[in-house]
Amino acid sequence: MYIPKHFEVTDWDAITQFVVRAGAVDLVTIDEAGLPVSTVLPCVWDTTSMQDGDYGTLVMHMAKSNDQWKAIKGGSPGLAIVFGAQAYVSPSNYENKGTDHRVVPTWNYQRVHLSGIVEVSEDVETLRQIVSTLTDVHESKRSDPWRVDQADSKYMEGQLKAIVAVTMHVNRVEAKDKLSQNRPLEDRVRIVADLQASGNIQAVKIAEEMEKNL
Repeated sequence: MYIPKHFEVTDWDAITQFVVRAGAVDLVTIDEAGLPVSTVLPCVWDTTSMQDGDYGTLVMHMAKSNDQWKAIKGGSPGLAIVFGAQAYVSPSNYENKGTDHRVVPTWNYQRVHLSGIVEVSEDVETLRQIVSTLTDVHESKRSDPWRVDQADSKYMEGQLKAIVAVTMHVNRVEAKDKLSQNRPLEDRVRIVADLQASGNIQAVKIAEEMEKNL
């Protein structure tokens, strides 16, 4: 990912929490024809056993009917893209729009890229653990959390046979907040107000993130 210095995110807690809030990634791998393919997958990023050059494991699962996993061999590289909010920024917010006119529109956004080695498994117990972990994470804030063991056992066995486990051993983490940090403070204040007034949910979220840096 192209990351100019003023857009780079290095705060580890901020990066990991960004992935937690997203709850899913676009997993990009290469198919048997050498073409990139992608699927949105719910995930948990396990960072409990990191070492130098090892940024934990991204845990996912994929439908067995999805051909993407069939081209993933041992040692296959992958890219997991984690999306945040994004919004159009008008040059109308820039002070110099009426003086030197050296202004253009831009696009503000937040992204995290996780790169690493992808593996797949059809082991039922591995799948059961992955599904249970993902479910527990996403049910944790509900007043009456649903658990995998509450499902009909025969039905669950059939569901587990219809998916494959997908894990990425993460060896590279890149994070970017493009939030107009390269603009003067007065311009950023106007951008925040403009985005807040837009009524667009994504734009309002970007405004909230920008406010943290004012």
